[in-house]
Amino acid sequence: MRRFWIRRVLPLLFCLMPLPPALVVAVAIPEKARDFYLKQIVHSQMDWLILGLGLVLFLAQLRLSWLALQWRGSGFDERSENRLSHLAQAAEWFPMLGLIGTVAGILQTFSGITGPTSPQQIIQLYAPAITATGSGLLMALINILPLWVVQYGQEKIRSLGGGVAPSGETPP
Repeated sequence: MRRFWIRRVLPLLFCLMPLPPALVVAVAIPEKARDFYLKQIVHSQMDWLILGLGLVLFLAQLRLSWLALQWRGSGFDERSENRLSHLAQAAEWFPMLGLIGTVAGILQTFSGITGPTSPQQIIQLYAPAITATGSGLLMALINILPLWVVQYGQEKIRSLGGGVAPSGETPP
């Protein structure tokens, strides 16, 4: 029974660990800000690009996390962990994509102002700049978590399994 928990249940629980912090961040955002964001991203191609790439990357990392947390005889799957490390580095690009969207949104705002403009119009023109920043930061945040979870999870699984197993042996 202990072997089942160490080899199957713990890896699954560790793989799911990034989801609660992502939900906490989503819930912690003030309701008006969250509603504004959700209304604005519908029309923002940059947000769809950032969110789409971020979710694909996140799902790929969850899969690799599962593989990297599986005890394989004498250790963990290093290939999956290496791939996961490379994907985690890709997460560093999301704030940059958000900044590109921010600059594009600011340029769009300035190009849309041709004369006296109401604050409401300026806000509508400026919204893509703000949402792109938020999307980039959100995707960066959730995409750096899986690698940390794997490193933490491997340490815990190893300690619960009785430490590092000698070559050729499996932990309890």
